[in-house]
This record gives sequence, C-alpha cells and structure tokens, in this order.
Amino acid sequence: MANLKEIRNRISSVSSTMQITSAMKMVSAAKLKKAQDAITAMRPYADKLTELLQNLSASLEGDSGSVYADNRIVKKVLIVSITSNRGLCGAFNTNILKQSVHLAENVHAGKEVDFLAIGKKANDFLGKRFNVIANHSKVYDDLTFDNVSEIAESLMQLFTDGAYDRIEIVYNKFKNAATQIVMTEQFLPIVPLEVEGNSSADYTFEPSKVEIIEQLIPKSLKTQLYKGIRDSFASEHGARMTAMHKATDNATEMRDQLKLTYNKARQAAITNEILEIVGGAEALNN
Repeated sequence: MANLKEIRNRISSVSSTMQITSAMKMVSAAKLKKAQDAITAMRPYADKLTELLQNLSASLEGDSGSVYADNRIVKKVLIVSITSNRGLCGAFNTNILKQSVHLAENVHAGKEVDFLAIGKKANDFLGKRFNVIANHSKVYDDLTFDNVSEIAESLMQLFTDGAYDRIEIVYNKFKNAATQIVMTEQFLPIVPLEVEGNSSADYTFEPSKVEIIEQLIPKSLKTQLYKGIRDSFASEHGARMTAMHKATDNATEMRDQLKLTYNKARQAAITNEILEIVGGAEALNN
C-alpha cells in the first residue's frame, strides 16, 4: 500500500485537475450558448436562400451557364477540413480527421487530393500525410461572415481557374451539446437543384432570373461555408463541455477513492502504533 504522503500528493493533484476541468466546463457552457444562438438564428436564413435558389433554378429553361455548375471529369479534389484550434473536446477533431482521410484514401482513391485546413488540429495532422494548401485557423479569432467570405471566394477562384474539379467540406453539424454529426457536403460544383412544379412562374423578375441566380450562387456558397464553420464552432464548445463534465466526474470519483484509501492507510498506521505501544508496555511490565 502506498505511504500516506504519496496518497496525499495524489489527492491534491486530482483535486487541482478537477478544479481545472470544472472551470473549463463552465467556460465552454457560456461560449456554447452564444454559438448555439448564432447557428440557430442563421439556419432559417440559409434554408430560405437555398429554397429561393431552387425555385429560380427550376423555372429556368436549360443550364443557366453558371461557371460554378461546371461538372468536369474529377481528377483533382480539394477537401476543406474544419476542426478546432484546441483539443480537450473528446472525439470532435478525431471524427473529422478520420472522415477526411477516408475521403482521400477511399472515396477519391486514384485522384489527386489536397486539403485546406480550417483549424490547427486539421493542419497539424493532415500536413504530415497530405498536401495542405492553406491553413485558416485564425478565422476563429474573429468569426464573421466577411472573414469567411474571403475563404469562400478563394475556393470559388480555385474552382473557376480549373485548379480543382471538385471541392468538398467536412465539418461537425451541431445537434446538441452531447451530439455532433459529421457532415460531408459538396461545395463545388454546385449540386443540381431539383424541385417539382414551377413555383416562381407567377413572379415578375427584375433583373432577369439568370442575373439573379448569378448573384445568388456566390452568396449561397459563402453562406454554406459560413454555416459549416458556425456549426463546427458550436459543436466544438458542446463537445468540450461534455468532455470536461465527464472528466470532472471521473476526477471526483478518483478523489473519493483516494480519500478512502488514505483513511484506510491512516487507520492501519494508527492501529500499528497502538499495537507497538501496547507491546512495549507489556514488555516493560514483564
């Protein structure tokens, strides 16, 4: 059995760890509320924008001629992996990295695959095995639509220049604090939009439908990327809050076990001392 000093040191260490994980849990909970409100408020706008684009596209005769809808033979693929800058959030980053590697080595096997990292974890891991063309981890320092739009514009430029034939996004979709869903979305070329009927036939458009679509598509692509990063940001805090909650519970349980062990060891030491005293007294009497 370990000596009393060693057990006391372990109890002190576990207690300190418990205080840290508990504080991190509270910080993540506070940040989660703000991030959750942001993505919840954004989703209706993004869905409505997509619905509007669907209605307009369905009313057009033939291809609108958008450069972002150019379906080429896929030879070069760019995967945008969205992770966090920090760890201690359970399997949040691991799931994204596993899916990214799966896409590169299985789904797009035989093709030239590059990565664009959003988050230090993606850059550090993927950079050891694949070609990472850029790392935009600083976007989390000021997560605004304008800053994300710059990244989206660079992706659109890469596609229109022919550098890549397909661009995909991998991120965690926020469901609740304990659940994140790994999503893989095709960013470019834009997925063909199909809708039954012609719901926009009764509207008069100014300017033309084609001109409106040409303006809506870049806006929709920027919104899609921004929503993905916002989803990932909220998921990160939810995953970290859950992970720190479990860590705090485990530390509490370990501390209680160590205290029980300490009390047993202390009781055994006291009993031995009493036995030694009684034995010494009997020896003197004899």
